[in-house]
Amino acid sequence: MGSKKRGSLEGRRRTWRVTVIVVAVLLLVGAGTAVAVTQLGGTSLFGSGAVATAAAPPLQTPAPQVLPVPADAPVPSPAGLARTLAPTLANPGLGSFTGQVSDAETGQVLWQQGADTPQTPGSVTKVLTTAAALLTLPLDQRLTTKVVQGAAPGQVVLVGAGDPTLTAQPDGETGFYLDAPHVSDLADQLRRAGIPVTSVVVDKSLFPGPGMAKGWDESDIAGGNISPIEAVMLDGGRLSPTVDESPRSPTPALYAGQTLAKQLGLDASAVTEGTAPAGAQTLASVQSAPLSERLHELMTVSDNVLAETVGLEVAKARGQALTFDGAVAAVTQTLRQAGFDTTGLTLEDVNGLSTYDRIPARLIDQVLTAAAGPSQPKLRPLLDDLPVAGGTGTLADRFDHASAAAAGWTRAKTGTLSGVSSLAGVVTTVDNRVLTFALMSNGTSPDQARTALDAVAAALRSCGCR
Repeated sequence: MGSKKRGSLEGRRRTWRVTVIVVAVLLLVGAGTAVAVTQLGGTSLFGSGAVATAAAPPLQTPAPQVLPVPADAPVPSPAGLARTLAPTLANPGLGSFTGQVSDAETGQVLWQQGADTPQTPGSVTKVLTTAAALLTLPLDQRLTTKVVQGAAPGQVVLVGAGDPTLTAQPDGETGFYLDAPHVSDLADQLRRAGIPVTSVVVDKSLFPGPGMAKGWDESDIAGGNISPIEAVMLDGGRLSPTVDESPRSPTPALYAGQTLAKQLGLDASAVTEGTAPAGAQTLASVQSAPLSERLHELMTVSDNVLAETVGLEVAKARGQALTFDGAVAAVTQTLRQAGFDTTGLTLEDVNGLSTYDRIPARLIDQVLTAAAGPSQPKLRPLLDDLPVAGGTGTLADRFDHASAAAAGWTRAKTGTLSGVSSLAGVVTTVDNRVLTFALMSNGTSPDQARTALDAVAAALRSCGCR
């Protein structure tokens, strides 16, 4: 089962803006309604006497803004927090449940349950991958996909640099990833240079393989959750460039080469796999969006392919092999060197799709506390990468009904596999204290567990807890 659900590309761009607009509309509608009640038809609503003449209330102009929480906001007491959480923690939908809640400013652990016990995490694994990238790589890092001269006359080589965001969409049309480079741009550069092309070689040697990690299911390729990780891919391997859970290509690098060939007027049979000649002349190139933008997208929409390739960027910077094992080693090494306790961490990938991954809630909460508190300022962008409850990304359609009070006040990363549901992020309490949390549920269906986890987060939001 996939690790996320979300709406259309256009929907994810507009969700937060629409939320702000709706708030403004509601304020204005409220004011207008008051006027209508007092002046409707010039007739009193309270009988046939004099017309009510109460002055209309002034129109309110909404002014959305981000304000710092007060430095002296009260910290919930551990005992008070435990009392507040108790009713929601009794929900059997939580299954085998572990978690930890901390005060962001001081780092004090306010509540925990089995926080040292490793659980299958799902996509909250991406919190660790993003943290490792922020601690290791420059935020403006871009990946350059090139076409170089081949060994034979008329031959060009498409050289992968590990960027899965290259899109098959025509120029002027957005692919799955925002600000992604276009394969059509490569074709246009070759044509403008007057370079005759008779064959295309695809060089995917940057990533030696295997393409599928231990614990991934081959059926997830056709199911739209993953593609074999190769050094050149189009739209994360998607066969439909703008559809999240589109079926993926089982041979994404070859598919990318065939797409380039088609745009150059060549048949698919003119495409083979191979390696570029040493020192070959660059004929065309395109660049990815900066790392900061790619991290935001991989977290907000929980993109598995993008997370894996970012993990490989960390591996390269750390001198590790550009394999799943190398990415895991690099992420783990980075976190450990930053002072995080990685005891109990076992990973087969860095996106969370593997059923063999295990993470203790303690570690995820520690990373989030460092991001929200003063100890690791380089991790601060991680907070902005988290989906907003009831507003954006994988939380756009959650936190309604019973948990609606936490909508907008909670930002969190989701994690979902069959029998696995996790939620980890930050929440501002009603007393304006920022708390971090990591909540992990194993053994029950996501339909049950998600509602239960949202209720726990809503309880944190409601907490004065003194």
